[in-house]
Amino acid sequence: MRLFKSGEEKEMDGIIQQLEMNMSNNYKDNARDNLKELEDALNTFRSSGRIKPAVIVEYEHILDGYKERMKGYSHKDQKPYWH
Repeated sequence: MRLFKSGEEKEMDGIIQQLEMNMSNNYKDNARDNLKELEDALNTFRSSGRIKPAVIVEYEHILDGYKERMKGYSHKDQKPYWH
């Protein structure tokens, strides 16, 4: 990670921090919302040209990692423990 980050990078890092917190607390719906928010922010910054291509690649990699981790990550897929 770089020492100095743009405002856009700091915004995405804040979303990632919220996402991690929601995942650690098992707030699955909120974590999925954060994932969508991160994807939307990345797409907005990409289309506006406000961040460098290398930064886009870095955050795409992070986003893809979260997408993979969160496959099937919702309350509706959860089996009740009493059965």
